[in-house]
Amino acid sequence: MEQLGYRSSDLTQLIGYKSRVSEIFHKKRKLTIDMVRALSKKFNIPAEMLIQ
Repeated sequence: MEQLGYRSSDLTQLIGYKSRVSEIFHKKRKLTIDMVRALSKKFNIPAEMLIQ
């Protein structure tokens, strides 16, 4: 995400705890539908891209 100008700490506002963001990046936790919606809206990308 840093390549896009965002840090993982920036995502805590959308996803929740910093540890949860880390778990998602390391594929230890899946995105919830609420997380998908928030990320889709924030980054203006289709939710389908995040679901894959």
